[in-house]
Amino acid sequence: MTTTEEPTAAGAGASATEAFRATRRHTGGEATAERVDAVVRAVLAGVHQAIRDERVTYPEFQAAKQWLMDLGEGGEWPLFLDVFVEHVVEDVAAESQKGTKGSILGPYYLPDQPRLPSVTALPSRPDEAGTPLVFTGQVRDVDGNPVYGAELDLWHADEQGYYSGFAPGIPEGNLRGVVVADGQGRFEISTIQPAPYQIPTDGPTGKLIEAAGWHPWRPAHLHLIVRAPGYRPITTQLYFEGGQWLDSDIAEATKPELVLRPEPTGDGGLRSAYDFVLERA
Repeated sequence: MTTTEEPTAAGAGASATEAFRATRRHTGGEATAERVDAVVRAVLAGVHQAIRDERVTYPEFQAAKQWLMDLGEGGEWPLFLDVFVEHVVEDVAAESQKGTKGSILGPYYLPDQPRLPSVTALPSRPDEAGTPLVFTGQVRDVDGNPVYGAELDLWHADEQGYYSGFAPGIPEGNLRGVVVADGQGRFEISTIQPAPYQIPTDGPTGKLIEAAGWHPWRPAHLHLIVRAPGYRPITTQLYFEGGQWLDSDIAEATKPELVLRPEPTGDGGLRSAYDFVLERA
């Protein structure tokens, strides 16, 4: 990596908070009082039961209050919720979803990236390190028909595990883009294979992970939002067969159906194919 400054949890947290507020993807209409009552009561009941089951002491309760304050002040709520909670929300959403399996969005999505043609290379630095990867495939509907107008909003970490927009020294938009598939839903994207990465550990989330004796690593993956007019978009991640941390993802977001099996191209690169299936909205 060409940066001279290391990314920090505070920096990443601030970027994630800003990006979340800017996208407004979370707005889905006003919840009814009955719905708020039901969900909040259920969450509080779970907390209350955990306190009783674990016989939580006052010092532990006060430490938890301080940690929650630190989490908010450090801008790490998006990170914490995306790592430890979002995969369950996604599981619930998947119960009514047909087609390609979904996965978590994560905290590193940035909207409004450049639109790219169906055969393209993701924006990258001239000296971008990493194993070249060609990623190909087709977007189809649940009946096997090509989906016209499909887009793949794609982003991933670099060879050091860092994301543009969340680590210093990486050009804006690096390894990000919206690829517009051709009339048959096909695409071919040249990029590099990303590295596994650890979530920021110098902030409150990292302190929790250390205190619990967990590891902070996520396996290497590609992030995608696949969408087309008239179809239900899919937010997902694609992983790599044999990758480190694949079976112990801290975010618990991996699924067998989302594992790529890249083949060597003979020139030091890799090539992998994956077809996406969308259902009508």
